Amino acid sequence: MKMQLVLLSVIVILSFTAEKCRELVGKESFTSTAKERFTFLNCFDMSYGTMACILKEIVKLYLYYIRAVHVHKVRIEATERALAENMLQGQSFNEAMKLAREVGDATARQASLQAKHITGPVISSAWDLFETLYAGGSLAEGMVRSSGTLFGAYVGGIIGESKLRWVGFLIGSQLGSWFGGRIGLMVYDVGIGVQYLLKLMNERSSFYPIAKRETYIQQD
Repeated sequence: MKMQLVLLSVIVILSFTAEKCRELVGKESFTSTAKERFTFLNCFDMSYGTMACILKEIVKLYLYYIRAVHVHKVRIEATERALAENMLQGQSFNEAMKLAREVGDATARQASLQAKHITGPVISSAWDLFETLYAGGSLAEGMVRSSGTLFGAYVGGIIGESKLRWVGFLIGSQLGSWFGGRIGLMVYDVGIGVQYLLKLMNERSSFYPIAKRETYIQQD
């Protein structure tokens, strides 16, 4: 409970600081993602949006293919090991094969779930990076946002799965992806605000010697 309160306090402080930084510098200098969002309709613009959607689907199919191959390999290996162990215990071939297949299926389900924990956040993170660049944002903004999305989707999926199994994983990963992306954008805005303050301090420090020199010349 204490950890949750601390985390909530940090998020509130970060949100407040990011808003003050936007007010200090001017909102037009900050996250471009808030100005324009990549929607499904952009897939039909016959330009970068169309290419992005096609590329996204190709990447998804490739990652799903890798996951399917990995899960199949894990199932075969687990089944063979279980069959050998059952045969050594003196079971008949049919009984040993039946139990071995059950072990293989259980192992395959676990491997598939573990693969989803990786492929889902990676796809969400890469898509947020592209969306930021498509909306006119900088590479730094895209990297910070996608990093937040990656972390949020992974953590949210793990927490959701522990509560509601696969349904919780879907809900948790989606919410975590969105929430992590927003946190990343707030961190980026705070970084821009800090850079702006440092720039003002440097300009002011470089202005004072010139002002003093002009004062000495006037006195002479």
